[in-house]
Amino acid sequence: MNTISAGARHEGRRAAHSPAFEALARIGFVARGVIYATIGLLAIQVAIHSSNEKTNQRGAMQTIEQQPFGHALLIAVAIGLGGYALWRFVQAAYGYGPEGGGDPSTTGRIVALSSGLVYAAMCALAVGVLLGASSSSGNAHSSTAGVLGWPGGQWIVGAAGALLIGIGLYQGYKGLSRKFLDEDKTEEMGPTARRWITIIGVVGHLARMVAFGLIGIFVVKAAVDYAPKKAVGLDGALAKLAHQTYGTVLLLVVAAGLVAFGVYSIADARYRRI
Repeated sequence: MNTISAGARHEGRRAAHSPAFEALARIGFVARGVIYATIGLLAIQVAIHSSNEKTNQRGAMQTIEQQPFGHALLIAVAIGLGGYALWRFVQAAYGYGPEGGGDPSTTGRIVALSSGLVYAAMCALAVGVLLGASSSSGNAHSSTAGVLGWPGGQWIVGAAGALLIGIGLYQGYKGLSRKFLDEDKTEEMGPTARRWITIIGVVGHLARMVAFGLIGIFVVKAAVDYAPKKAVGLDGALAKLAHQTYGTVLLLVVAAGLVAFGVYSIADARYRRI
């Protein structure tokens, strides 16, 4: 049994170090970038034209599918998201990727696993959009209501909200400290490439901080008030932002930041240590 297990691990490592796996992971960065950039562009459209476009992952995927050759593009995005999720699962299992990218600590592996699950869900969402699945299910309200009904549900929802706030703060830390550059092959960047990747990386991570932080705050508030309707997803968080004083300006800034993160992610497909 141990021999079989060791053999399986060896084959898994060999597959993860293959050129095909690396290519799939890099396509994943492009797919992630396309989704974030599309969400940001939709949010800009909402801020400027007060449209009713859905500024979330499903809305972005539906927008992609509506473009010329959109169905084929969304298929590529779904494949890329699946590849990105697989790469994160490899990091969770082994602590590093084929090129040494990753964090071998327990915390790093948990973060990688969580990220893999999120992007696997996004891949499934893309497949659902491709198959014409209904968009009426899976919203933040109904999900939170279901969990609040569990024993200890308020604590679970509150902890999930606190985790999202923590993720947001970590994104802000990565942006301000420029720690995200530690994950890149900066030695292969020219001065111009490094300068622009640094700028869009900082702006993009700060925008993610705002997005994750807002979602987490509303989820925590839903737990404290025992009110599922107060929980929102990304679209709800951006809508709440738009309703604040100078909300249109704030929404435009965050939306531009999400576009910047999308561009950063696409550029990172070239330079990230896989």
